[in-house]
Amino acid sequence: MSETPSYKIFSKNFIITFILLFTSNFCYSQKDAVYDNYEVWDAHYHFINYIQEGNTIQDVLELMGDKVGRCTLFGLPLQQMWSYGNSGNEAPKYYLDTDAPLYYYSFTDAYTAMQYLSLTEEQKKRIDPMIIGFNPADMYAANHIKRVLQTFPGVFSGIGEFSIHKEFVSSKVAGEVASLLNPALDSIFSFCAETGLVSILHNDIDKPFPKSYTLSYVTDLTNVFRRHPDASIIWAHIGVGRIVNPLKDMAKVIRDMCEDPTLSHVNFDISWDEVAKYILKNDTSLQISANLINDYPDRFLYGSDNVASPDQKTFLSVYNLYQPLWDKLTPEAREKIKKGNYRRLFDNAKAKVREWEKANPK
Repeated sequence: MSETPSYKIFSKNFIITFILLFTSNFCYSQKDAVYDNYEVWDAHYHFINYIQEGNTIQDVLELMGDKVGRCTLFGLPLQQMWSYGNSGNEAPKYYLDTDAPLYYYSFTDAYTAMQYLSLTEEQKKRIDPMIIGFNPADMYAANHIKRVLQTFPGVFSGIGEFSIHKEFVSSKVAGEVASLLNPALDSIFSFCAETGLVSILHNDIDKPFPKSYTLSYVTDLTNVFRRHPDASIIWAHIGVGRIVNPLKDMAKVIRDMCEDPTLSHVNFDISWDEVAKYILKNDTSLQISANLINDYPDRFLYGSDNVASPDQKTFLSVYNLYQPLWDKLTPEAREKIKKGNYRRLFDNAKAKVREWEKANPK
């Protein structure tokens, strides 16, 4: 039997390789294109409320529907105590319904994990669970996060939203008050840097009802950020609250942070309708905000910050509220704040965390 000429073997192999590469790339592109048909990805959603009730994970998928492609999943780290001596038979539904304290509720992480594990493999691709059931004033907090990763490998992508200084809430938490000066916070961010976990941190930009605006919290916060350059951090709501107003030179503060190379690992979400209220306050605030995002499109993410939404209309309310902002963004900035930055941060985190879990089994 005569041998096949080598050039024919090469040509045949080349053609097969080319077809495989083209087909796989085409399939990937097609899959990615279908996946990107969703309008937005939500980087900040609480499916459980302050009494640890709310949505099931199937509810969350229904809320997302054909509008939200991917969504972070976390409840709230704090449980509102029902003190009979304080409110009698009237069970509090919210942390402002009673003077009774809040306490850290660690079971929330196990509940989130079990909800996630009930999904199909395809459904899991749309959800990014977060660890939140730790006390950031506790030097053992990082140990809790480690145990959760090792108990539920393949589940979590990050930690948060967890709070340090938070209007109304901080003063109600039982036990030691969390602080930006507490080394427990450094141990948390150090562990996140080691594992690749994304961190969503709430810290008010200023004190409630200040006699004068200061940068005290901003200075302490950026000092923490600078000590952990390898941690991937999202500053929730850019430090704004219900009564914590933006600083008078807020845009400059955020712009300076974006331009600071020692803070390049810090990102900002614009979640919460309270934040939207300030951005959309007037044409000037809207334009300033749009200019900032257009100048630094890699640094901002959309989030709803809704809690246990009863229906899709409520779930999408903050997204729809931001339409005037979307209209003022460049196509690049609009794509990145809606989806691209989420994809980059969380895909990178998931890959690193899965590698850490393989290297550090329980």
